[in-house]
Amino acid sequence: MDPITHGIAGALLGKGYFAKREGRVAIFAATLGAVFPDVDVFREALSRDPLAIIKYHRGITHSFFGLPFFGIFLAWLTRSIARRFKIETPSLAFLTLIYGVGIASHIILDGMTSFGTRMWTPLSQQRVSWDLLFIIDFSFTSVVLLPQVVAWIYRDRTKNRVRAMMMWALFSLGALGAWWIAGAAGFPFHLWIAGLASALMAALFFLPARNAWGFRVTRASWCQAGTYAMVAYLLACGAAHHAAMSRVKEFAATNHIAVDRIAALPLPPSFLDWGGAIRSTDGVYQARFDLRNPAPPVFHFTADSPSDPFVTRALQLPEVQLFWQFSRFPVIRASIDANEHIIDFGENRFVNTRRKEPQPFTYRVVFDNAGNVVEEGWQSDGMFLRHMQKLSPQHTGETP
Repeated sequence: MDPITHGIAGALLGKGYFAKREGRVAIFAATLGAVFPDVDVFREALSRDPLAIIKYHRGITHSFFGLPFFGIFLAWLTRSIARRFKIETPSLAFLTLIYGVGIASHIILDGMTSFGTRMWTPLSQQRVSWDLLFIIDFSFTSVVLLPQVVAWIYRDRTKNRVRAMMMWALFSLGALGAWWIAGAAGFPFHLWIAGLASALMAALFFLPARNAWGFRVTRASWCQAGTYAMVAYLLACGAAHHAAMSRVKEFAATNHIAVDRIAALPLPPSFLDWGGAIRSTDGVYQARFDLRNPAPPVFHFTADSPSDPFVTRALQLPEVQLFWQFSRFPVIRASIDANEHIIDFGENRFVNTRRKEPQPFTYRVVFDNAGNVVEEGWQSDGMFLRHMQKLSPQHTGETP
């Protein structure tokens, strides 16, 4: 889940359940707690290790074992700074609780993505992935943000019309932006859906003014309703995941596939769009499908390249073994370019069957004829395309 959405979700919880008693400090603590676990990106950014994103991101700061220590530390730090500026704060215990709720929301939401999170480290380094939410989910972000916006609109009777107009225009532009971004990323949806979203937001922003009932609803009540809506959305994602997983399992059973790993993976733009991924003994089956379409999903198979001494040597490298532990649906691609033997390990967890470039996580190892490593690291799109143009069909491992 992106950090902005984490922060918005934390603010929703802070306003809904803590602000009435503890004020702005509670909202600050819930928001900061909800974004704090991603502080590990600084360690990743400062590291020269190409696998830093796998080693350090979503580790101890995303763990329930680390949560109490970080919660207490942040509460102590907040109270220390607040005392200098003579700002009243909740007790250390209650502030720790607020920070804990924010951090826990981050851990749980990250566990709902396909990237997963190591929420039990250091006891276990296994990533928990419930596969309910795409990493960037505009619908989920809207669900946790809109109640807070409506509460702000109806806090002041003299400004509510101007605020409602401003927010409706802003969010309508946001819907158009989401439509453009989704199309550019290869996950398009119809333009009329953006229009429908604009109409729904107009109703949400303007209808509470009827009979002035919106002014009688407190901010806490709006945000608690938003929390209920968030839970309802997650339950809908869970039901959709169950339906999608049934289709993937049915394909595997019908075609008698020797399944090593299997998953239904969330895709944009809505919780009705899914990807199927099956790792067999010799490759990966992938599909994109819409639950509104009753037709069985169409899977495409990408085979591993035949094993050779260079593939075997690559699999023994510590970096590749770490990548293999991280990946869920890897494919091994071997090719030869002049005097170089190129081994690509592509992770196909983030399903996009229309993508011509490598998947977001593709790790490359290059050997010379003597078997010495001359290059290794994450593969850039440009280098990948130059090598792909020189591969023969038997090396690509793709079926017609």
